[in-house]
Amino acid sequence: MMLHHFRPHDESQPWGGDDVEAVAEGVRSVLGDPNARVAHIGADMADPQAPERVVEATVAEFGHLDVLVANHARSGGDGTLAEITAAMLDGHWAVDARSPLLLAQAFAARHDGRPGGRVLFMTSGQMHGPMAGEVAYASAKGALAQITPTIAAELGPRGITVNTVNPGPVQTGYIEGELLERVVPMFALGRLGEPDDPARLLSWLATDEAAWITGQVISSEGGFRFT
Repeated sequence: MMLHHFRPHDESQPWGGDDVEAVAEGVRSVLGDPNARVAHIGADMADPQAPERVVEATVAEFGHLDVLVANHARSGGDGTLAEITAAMLDGHWAVDARSPLLLAQAFAARHDGRPGGRVLFMTSGQMHGPMAGEVAYASAKGALAQITPTIAAELGPRGITVNTVNPGPVQTGYIEGELLERVVPMFALGRLGEPDDPARLLSWLATDEAAWITGQVISSEGGFRFT
């Protein structure tokens, strides 16, 4: 497994940057194998060459790539329609829409035709309601969701499925205080999403059981709705 990260972005956010080695060790623990091959690579997905480098490094490390999960996103530097600038839009589109597509392109170019090819994008539920003050982010993630059927149609003849997962709000440490009190009632199941919730769906979509599912935007969000 290859883990991509870009600590400079995370360090500027309220949740801070993860200890990459600790994350890799955690993955080995979940896999139940302390000797599992888990590598990592840092890259700024705002760089148009970064997706190619990450995929190339992965294939060089492991020989081939079966499943691509584009779970990265740019946070912050956003605003309302009145506040956004061209730079804000370009920054979010580069990371949140362009780079997943370039990752999929690089993945497909190196896929050797073996069964089980999977591309998994992530969106944020823009189709369910407004995201106030996040015009740049919402527009980029919305574009990624809408392009999913097109990419699926292109890669389907090669046996590669393409789906997008909407995880809804997930508690990774940033939802607290007044925000927590406001958000929890929006879930039909009465609680915040936890990282394992969307992870289970993503894991299943990577299995043979999901081989007939492609071109879909699937929500794993406990019935969350904007109110």
